[in-house]
Amino acid sequence: MKAFLPIVTAALLASACTSLPVVARSATAAPARSLASISQDYVRLTLEAGTHEAEYVDAYYGPESLQAAAKASPRSLADLIAEARKLTAAIDAHLPTVKDDADRRRALALRGMLVAADTRLQLLQGRKFAFNEEAGGQFATVPVLMTLEHYDAILSGLDTLIPGTGPLAARVDAFNERYTIPKERLQPVFDAAIAECKRRTAQHIALPVGESFDMEFVTGKTWSGYNYYKGNYKSLIQINTDLPIRVSRAVDLGCHEGYPGHHVLNLMVEQRLARAKGWSEYEVNPLYSPTSVLSEGSANYGIDLAFPAQERLAFERDILYPLAGLDPKSADAYWKMQQMTEMLSGARLTIAKMYLDGEISRAQALEFTQKYLLLSPARAEQSVAFTDHYRSYVINYGWGKDLVRGYIERGNPDQAERWRRMEKILSEPTQPADLLP
Repeated sequence: MKAFLPIVTAALLASACTSLPVVARSATAAPARSLASISQDYVRLTLEAGTHEAEYVDAYYGPESLQAAAKASPRSLADLIAEARKLTAAIDAHLPTVKDDADRRRALALRGMLVAADTRLQLLQGRKFAFNEEAGGQFATVPVLMTLEHYDAILSGLDTLIPGTGPLAARVDAFNERYTIPKERLQPVFDAAIAECKRRTAQHIALPVGESFDMEFVTGKTWSGYNYYKGNYKSLIQINTDLPIRVSRAVDLGCHEGYPGHHVLNLMVEQRLARAKGWSEYEVNPLYSPTSVLSEGSANYGIDLAFPAQERLAFERDILYPLAGLDPKSADAYWKMQQMTEMLSGARLTIAKMYLDGEISRAQALEFTQKYLLLSPARAEQSVAFTDHYRSYVINYGWGKDLVRGYIERGNPDQAERWRRMEKILSEPTQPADLLP
């Protein structure tokens, strides 16, 4: 699922990223240890945590012997929490001795991963966190959210702009349904979109020789697309067809899951951090960590980077619409509808926070999701089901995109510099705070 938030001020971003709850404390003195040693223990901890939650480890391409050992004899949740705190203390003891900037960034990134592990393991134990505390612990950032009243004003304006009778959400959904890709045309449409995403990305970022991915269409998921990174520069990308897929999703998912999104980030991390530097912590990728802010945020921003507005409209109209059997002359109308309704997408996080903090019921969350995101009941159910399952992970899409956009577009650089900044944050240890001014 995808969500967007309006750009917010640097002052608000700084406030959000520097006022995080402290979940893991490391007041106890610890003997100095090398980052390599801490890294190896972190990998073991993560793999063992993965035995307690099926989705905990999103990707692993290190030695198979470590994974086998973790499955054979995993420690308890309580022991893993204690280990995460011990390793956090070891990093705190190590940091004063670090002189090299790259090593310091590595240490701070590893510390963020350990605090996230501590938080996630506590959640698996049954501890309840408030939304902001959970987000801050797992992702090292807390989003600045608008109230639903803010979106009421936007809805009021849209109601007068979008013709028809009946509820606004039903009118918008009915209009958008006209742009559904027939199932028998999904493969050629997605093949064309992904090929163009890759072509545009490869003009700016050197991709490793032999990189590739397989694509599958699946059902029964709470998400619309997923990238399973397999290592050795290979991915499996799955596209969920539970609900009809509209033509705009081809470029969205092609960029987000593929180029310059998850597939590119993962292969660059493997090439430049795991292989070139030998930093073993990057051979494992937990789903819940500060790296997810960068991963989802850069994947969503990558859509706009690869396809500046009018270029995307032209590509979809001239290439994808004919492949989908849609009328290219209607592309402008659909494009305008997307632009008008995008301002509402931040409401998803506001609703998620209210729901997870117990301020509203699930029925109210569904009602608000239909109203403020202009979705059908079925699409609203998929959105809320995602929140049920992944909880505060939802911040990484819109809020992560805001952070990445703020960093890449700061000072209004040209397109070449924007791509250079994108490559930089994808190939270095990057924390949410690194994206601030």
